[in-house]
Amino acid sequence: MEVTGRPEPAVLPPSLRARLGLIAALAALVVVVLGVLYAGHSEPGRVDRRIIQPAADSVRPPWRRVALAMDFLGAPAGAAALVVAAVMVCLLLRRRRAAVFVVAAVSTAVGTTRWLKPLVGRTIHGDGNLSYPSGHTAFATALALVMALLATGRFGVGRSAGTILVLSAALVAGAAMGWAQVALGAHYPTDVLGGWCTALAVIPATAWLVDRTADRMVDVGRRESR
Repeated sequence: MEVTGRPEPAVLPPSLRARLGLIAALAALVVVVLGVLYAGHSEPGRVDRRIIQPAADSVRPPWRRVALAMDFLGAPAGAAALVVAAVMVCLLLRRRRAAVFVVAAVSTAVGTTRWLKPLVGRTIHGDGNLSYPSGHTAFATALALVMALLATGRFGVGRSAGTILVLSAALVAGAAMGWAQVALGAHYPTDVLGGWCTALAVIPATAWLVDRTADRMVDVGRRESR
């Protein structure tokens, strides 16, 4: 992040703050409600049963290979490669604040799911695998949200178009990763929804915090240089 000189553009565009703040609050509510409903469960819920069987039946070559590829991108090695690539792009564009945001946002989203899993205690397949919320889905959604927010700020997209871009990116990425997780039997559909909402809840707050911290550092640097 910048310390002196002209501050970089905000990673959370001012025009989207109110709307994304409301969406984040609603998403956090969904995460809490689902967590309470499925706390300690080891079986699919009613909604899960309506979705999970058709998804499992559809996983045949070549779609199974697609699902496995998506799953790899959400695993530690694949996720790290995507984050490093995103950070490198930000640094090449001289957007250090954006690079920090990429790392902070993804870490916060995934870290939140890891904190919630033992708290909720929902398992899948009866073998002790904690499943709620889906970390893979949270990661994919978080990375898509970050990229969409940065694109919105860089190209000066308006409020309505920016909101559509950000939510569309989150929906596409979350749906793709969520499908893979359900299709491979790694998560219930409601786990996927919880992971998606986790990213929607924490990314706007993380962006605001990165902006606030960076702006304070700029102010301190300016005062010290006088």
